[in-house]
Amino acid sequence: MANLSITPAAAQQIQHVLAERGQGLGLRVSVKPSGCSGYSYVLDFADEVGEEEIRFEAHGAQVFVAPDALEMLDGSEVDYVSEGLNRFFRFNNPNVKDECGCGESFTV
Repeated sequence: MANLSITPAAAQQIQHVLAERGQGLGLRVSVKPSGCSGYSYVLDFADEVGEEEIRFEAHGAQVFVAPDALEMLDGSEVDYVSEGLNRFFRFNNPNVKDECGCGESFTV
């Protein structure tokens, strides 16, 4: 069984964004071939659940993952961090072997 954890900070941000938006079930996370290292994370709103998507829930927030991305995301932690003036979702992914210099893509 695959595992994906959601920090309290990420859950709070997901809930905040969905409340501002006025709709949505949670955050949809997938990966796509991209960048200099191989793959990048793709984030979107989940307004409905895909037939084969896997749902992870913690701290009152939900994250949905497509089956084809599950192996690359297994064991990951979704966090929401502030670094200086920047705020963003960060994936602490134990499957990542290398990342590009700009942090936009990764290799598994």
